[in-house]
Amino acid sequence: MFAVLKTGGKQYKVAAGDVLKLEKLQGEAGDTVQFNEILMLGGDTVTVGAPIVADAGVQAEILEQAKGPKVINYVKRRRKHSSQRKKGHRQQLTVVRITDILVSGAGKSGIAAALGGTAAGAVAAVAAPKKAAKKAAPKAAAPVEAAAGADDLKRLSGVGPALEKKLNAAGVTTFVQVAGWTEADVEEFGEKLSFKGRIEREGWIEQAKELAKG
Repeated sequence: MFAVLKTGGKQYKVAAGDVLKLEKLQGEAGDTVQFNEILMLGGDTVTVGAPIVADAGVQAEILEQAKGPKVINYVKRRRKHSSQRKKGHRQQLTVVRITDILVSGAGKSGIAAALGGTAAGAVAAVAAPKKAAKKAAPKAAAPVEAAAGADDLKRLSGVGPALEKKLNAAGVTTFVQVAGWTEADVEEFGEKLSFKGRIEREGWIEQAKELAKG
């Protein structure tokens, strides 16, 4: 028996025992997750979803959280005194083993649904309770723009009011914090706040070290 499931914007044909590398999922090694977007079931008979097969599911065990091969992106503008940029990227992946294909009863299995571990998923998870809170208390006071003792992050090259708000919302309020960012922090904030590459390009860490000195 086989199933065609959808996850991470891609479709996979799977059978019990298959090992797959998927776009990053939330969870740790050993966890069991369930894919509920099943587009087709095959075997003695074939069932095609419209667009998904109702109450069907595919269960899998997370084997490890991994990274794909490094991809190099190099840009050079063919002009005098032109700029050039070289950066690498490793896609975050989750390795899973398919354990079971459910023709029905997926809704009552009790297994957690497989959720993407991307920044967009995290933003959506945070946005939902905020929206509910707004409906429950529409007259609540507006949040404070910046905490006491916060630095003016707009002094960093390329940071305007909108980007400063994003940094503050992520807990970054001082030059000292930016100056202490590691390579992992740069990658994380680049993904989380959708300005990947700008941190290195504008030299924020070096600027923050100088600004932190006062």
